[in-house]
Amino acid sequence: MQQYMVTMRCPEILTEEFVGLIPEQRAKVVEFMARGILTSYSLAHDRSILWGTFVANSEADVRDILRRFPLTNYMESIDVRPLMFHNVMNFAMPQFSLN
Repeated sequence: MQQYMVTMRCPEILTEEFVGLIPEQRAKVVEFMARGILTSYSLAHDRSILWGTFVANSEADVRDILRRFPLTNYMESIDVRPLMFHNVMNFAMPQFSLN
């Protein structure tokens, strides 16, 4: 398995149709993260670019995964790059005591 960085340029004008698909997009993000396919997902503050890191066998597999996201067809451009490495900090939820 290989890691890939995906950069997607969002449309400048967000139509009602685009905005209406955001909940479905978020649900797919949660699903793919739970399955370990998507390991990070970020949106630029100005909402112009989305970044995601994916784990897949090939760039073609990443593109197949991207087709399952509701907003993919609205993106102005999509760039997929294989990564040599991707370091991230592991944030964990604090353990709660039932005592």
